[in-house]
Amino acid sequence: MAQKQYNVTGMSCEHCAASIREEISEVPGVSDVVVDLTANAVTVHGTDLDDDRLRAAIVEAGYGVTDAVAV
Repeated sequence: MAQKQYNVTGMSCEHCAASIREEISEVPGVSDVVVDLTANAVTVHGTDLDDDRLRAAIVEAGYGVTDAVAV
């Protein structure tokens, strides 16, 4: 199983986290999404994760992506 972590700008509450989880969960291959509000980080678990689609999902939810790291 692959894992990617993103730093996200603009999220500050559980509603923000839920919006991001919902959008990312719709990307093919995603099996789990963990949002850490304190660290402004999102960790995505799954298979054949497409970086562009994951970034687009975060932007679609209304937030910015500052970087991505394969973990």
